Amino acid sequence: MKVKITRNAAKVIKKQMDLEENKDLKLRVLITHSHGDHAHYGLDLDTPKENDEIIPTDKDIDVILEKGQPLLDGVKVDYLYFPQEGFVITNPSQGNHGDH
Repeated sequence: MKVKITRNAAKVIKKQMDLEENKDLKLRVLITHSHGDHAHYGLDLDTPKENDEIIPTDKDIDVILEKGQPLLDGVKVDYLYFPQEGFVITNPSQGNHGDH
């Protein structure tokens, strides 16, 4: 499984992960809702569970993904400042290029 985190997203994520209360947690990308051939995604700080896979990224952030979820493979986490500030999670490898 693959995960891409952009530079903007990595800066924001690392600020949260560097907090003392989050030191033992990893970033989790999850599916909040799926229908048809695409999904809506969310982020959380969490600990790995039995059915999880830990994916290293080129931004030195390990990401937790649930095994057996094809819509999570290839997910991209970005952080935009315009037109609205916040995370945008898509999966271009699954044809999901919109704001999901």
